[in-house]
Amino acid sequence: MAPSHNPGKIDDAVVLRLFLALFGVVLGLALLKFPNPPVLEQLVTTPTGFWEWILTAWPARYGRGLLCVIGLIGIFLVRRPARLPLPLLLLPLAWLVWVTLSVVWTLNAKVSNPTWLHLVACVGCFYAGLLVLGRVSKPWPFFLGLIGAFVVVLAAGWQQRWGGLQESRVYFFTYIYPTLKEVSPDLLKKMNSDRIFATLFYPNSLAGALLLLTPVVLGAIAVAKNRITAGARWFLAGVVGLGALGCLVWSGSKGGWLIALFLSVIAMFRLPTSRRIKIMIASGFLVLGLTGFLARYLGFFQRGATSVVARADYARAAWLNIRDHPLLGSGPGTFATVYEAVKPPDAEMTRLVHNDYLQQASDSGILAGLLFTALVVGVLFKTRTAWASRDWLVFGTWLGLLGFAVQATLEFGFYIPATAWCWFALAGWLLAQAGLRFDNPNADT
Repeated sequence: MAPSHNPGKIDDAVVLRLFLALFGVVLGLALLKFPNPPVLEQLVTTPTGFWEWILTAWPARYGRGLLCVIGLIGIFLVRRPARLPLPLLLLPLAWLVWVTLSVVWTLNAKVSNPTWLHLVACVGCFYAGLLVLGRVSKPWPFFLGLIGAFVVVLAAGWQQRWGGLQESRVYFFTYIYPTLKEVSPDLLKKMNSDRIFATLFYPNSLAGALLLLTPVVLGAIAVAKNRITAGARWFLAGVVGLGALGCLVWSGSKGGWLIALFLSVIAMFRLPTSRRIKIMIASGFLVLGLTGFLARYLGFFQRGATSVVARADYARAAWLNIRDHPLLGSGPGTFATVYEAVKPPDAEMTRLVHNDYLQQASDSGILAGLLFTALVVGVLFKTRTAWASRDWLVFGTWLGLLGFAVQATLEFGFYIPATAWCWFALAGWLLAQAGLRFDNPNADT
């Protein structure tokens, strides 16, 4: 292994490899054990027995602790990529500073404090991806941990679809439900539904993980030419693609279906064929995908699309809160307090806006919302040349970041440690590759 800087320092190379492996393992662990939003952190208890540690979610503070340990290692490995504009490098810090100010005047410190810690972890993952992970163009020790966990997520989703969901429901109501002091309505709804969620918080969170990581994993398989044979790559890509497709359909995420269709059409325009054939293939796929969508969800729209109406209510409440608290918002994670005061009497309660960009503005003020949106858009814009990269891992990462960012207009994936930490780490890594220019000569690890 030869890192991109100081190639003669063996100790640096060993520590870098260790960092990559541990970072990938922790983010993989997040996919499996840290699915709950910080606004529910007080409801997540520490497992007490072997099987509880295996089968149930863990408090997110354990994940943040692991990230701190990794951060201590990463301090000695920091390198700044060349040719990246300083404002973009400082944007996450500016956003975090403003969010920190909003914590001081929060309406509910009990939920704002863990939410702030979660956002600090997100920014930490971004800089770890940018300044350490980004040193290497193919950080295989990192991706192996992430890919391994993603495969477990897919396996859990399939297992739920074919009997495991009922078993989980029985286990929950028999052993866990009686011990809970407070139960989230979202949790009860999830446990009574036939929509799968694998190891994530709820079905739409699973869809977010699939949108983010499926292109990344497929891209990693595509570029592993020196590690596995062509036949093995096609087989693995087929297994992952089919596994992810099944999980997406069974999650019942309507927004996830449409965004996945959009991402697939984008990917088809990279096919090595004429523009006319690309348009024909993409058009046919689009028609087929939309037909399948309507066939599956026509009844949902005939019944009035209740979740769409609910999201409109959430957005209205968020805008009212932005109007009333334009400077510093009501405090990170406090939307439940705001919504409870203005929601229609028959509306279902929620703790999050189901739109991460509005959530930021409602929680921490207009400037926080603008800074957060600028960060997400800035990363995607700066790395837009990934489209022309010959590296499928680079393209797949950009595509996954884009899909997740689009879903964030409908969901709260940036408030889920399992997916948010992955997004920020991958965004930092991809941004570093843009600073070093895509297809850079950094050695694989």
